[in-house]
Amino acid sequence: MTSPPTRTDDRRTAAETVADWRIRLDAHGEIHGMHRVLDARHGVVFTDEEADTLLVSFETAAEMRENGVGLPEALRVAGREGWSQLCLYCEGDSFFRTEAVFAYIDELVDSGFFDGFGRVVFYGAGPCGYAAAAFSVAAPGAIVVLARPLATLDPARAGWDHRYPALRRADFTSRYGYAPEMLEAASRVFLIFDPEIPADAIHAALFNLPEESLLRCRRLGPAPERDLERMGVLALLLSAAGHGRLDAATFFRLYRRRRSYRPYLQRILTLLRTENRAGLYRLWANGVRAQIAPDGQGRATG
Repeated sequence: MTSPPTRTDDRRTAAETVADWRIRLDAHGEIHGMHRVLDARHGVVFTDEEADTLLVSFETAAEMRENGVGLPEALRVAGREGWSQLCLYCEGDSFFRTEAVFAYIDELVDSGFFDGFGRVVFYGAGPCGYAAAAFSVAAPGAIVVLARPLATLDPARAGWDHRYPALRRADFTSRYGYAPEMLEAASRVFLIFDPEIPADAIHAALFNLPEESLLRCRRLGPAPERDLERMGVLALLLSAAGHGRLDAATFFRLYRRRRSYRPYLQRILTLLRTENRAGLYRLWANGVRAQIAPDGQGRATG
């Protein structure tokens, strides 16, 4: 009779999974560019297509391991477009605040790495959005696309944000520290967020961006990038950015896809029901059925 797996077995399996994943990254790097471990929690994967456009992403290692291919999510976009792609990844929400990452960014600057591209796009979400904003200063003129980024976790500026207790003692005042200041050299910045998530709205305000840079996604919740990805919008936004065509009008045109995105429609229905707005609920439900039912059949009667 086989003994049930223990916690030790689970940890060993997880460790082997990470080891296998890094072997896969090594193999990808040997063929397509480079994979390098920066420290215990950070690494970088570069896919070189000898292209004029570079897509730089900051991603979590967990999400990379879970996406089915073990490679950067942004590589899906870059691969379709024929662009080069640089991904810095982290284990957990580190905000990339380590000397090893600083040294690597310095190395890229000193070698003129970014100068070899005609257009550079930075992307990240949440803590990775913080990193994308902070390190974009290394590539003056870059286009920066951020989803719910944090400006800082410095208690003097964001003492109200208690979502990342493990980072409360991290240094956000030294090099590459305050993300909004690091965006001054960017050519364009686009910040995606749900204004009904208070912490995300406050961080967005700290960036002090012009109105056309603020892409509000009301009712998408605390991770709007995930819904945008499922709608097929996120990849199109990054593609437009890489071609220099992204603007607020393009975003909101693509964002119309939410009108046929069932999770979004269901959230609105739930909200109207919770607020006991029966008339609006019926109108919205009829509209939803017209969107998703064949030939618009069906009507809400409740």
